[in-house]
Amino acid sequence: MIHSMQPIDDATPLDDISGLKLPSDKVYSLREIYVAEANNIALATLKYLSAPPSKKIASFSYEWLSSLHEEMFGNVWNWAGKFRRVELSIGIKAYQVPTALKELADDLTYWDNNKTFDIYETATRIHHRAVQIHPYKNGNGRWSRMLANIYLRQNGSMPVKWQEDLLSKENPKRDEYMQALKAADGGDYKKLIEMHKIIY
Repeated sequence: MIHSMQPIDDATPLDDISGLKLPSDKVYSLREIYVAEANNIALATLKYLSAPPSKKIASFSYEWLSSLHEEMFGNVWNWAGKFRRVELSIGIKAYQVPTALKELADDLTYWDNNKTFDIYETATRIHHRAVQIHPYKNGNGRWSRMLANIYLRQNGSMPVKWQEDLLSKENPKRDEYMQALKAADGGDYKKLIEMHKIIY
């Protein structure tokens, strides 16, 4: 399950609230925005993780990957599900995003058809590649972890409880998670795979 009250680790900071869809008659604290996001994400969680989703519901196609981000954040941000046009401190160049996301969808089809990896390694690779691509203005980490959880749920496993609200800078699990992602950057997926097998 996903509980997102704070952005995880080095997530893009919310210094730009343009595109906020919440009522404009008040000023919102960051916490209020994160709560609104968490409520939006809860709807996607219920849809995709309460029971194993079918391939019709969660196809993992190129189009569905972006529609999931919109489902998770579209009640809060008008840029949800739309590829970023700016460069971030993490992620590939903005112009490369559409091609890289299409390659991820195609690779997943190949991995599944050829049983290249077990479900935990496949979920891990989806998660890691999605983080590397970083297609959206914000919410990339939560979207990436949701992708992995939906894949796990669809393939007979339970989702990881990432405890997004706790995976902030003061959480000791943050360093473990960051180290696992960095190891995966170098091709060593072992630590990140283990994190997809454990409910914290």
